Amino acid sequence: MTLDRLPIGNTAVITRVGGEGALRCRLLDMGLIPKTKVTVTKVAPLGDPIELRLRDYTLTIRLADAREIEVTEA
Repeated sequence: MTLDRLPIGNTAVITRVGGEGALRCRLLDMGLIPKTKVTVTKVAPLGDPIELRLRDYTLTIRLADAREIEVTEA
């Protein structure tokens, strides 16, 4: 499953970060690395972007970027 499909309030563990080049580096730099627990906390009214909670901070990313991150529910 990809991160964009994780329901609000559910927690998952990142298994793979996709994308190429600058996109992948940016996702990794933001702390979205494999074996990290992530929780979807909010979704914008029109569905994009989504707010995540990981490593004791809040991060907001676009759905297109969330589709590049594979997770398994914890």
